[in-house]
Amino acid sequence: MNWDEIEGNWKQLKGKVRSQWGKLTDDDLDIINGKRTELAGLLQTRYGHAKEQAEREIDLWTEKLKQK
Repeated sequence: MNWDEIEGNWKQLKGKVRSQWGKLTDDDLDIINGKRTELAGLLQTRYGHAKEQAEREIDLWTEKLKQK
């Protein structure tokens, strides 16, 4: 699944995002609204990740989505 598909299906994927990153709130998910840069920024804020680590986690998560 590429990021355009994720952005387009964001409402359906919110639950999967929450199960992956439990520290993100419903308000956070509304702010992200399917935008990768917003997700990376909030992962940095909530988890204290460096930008590269946040991007790596997002890449791993999207790879898992492709496998399903």
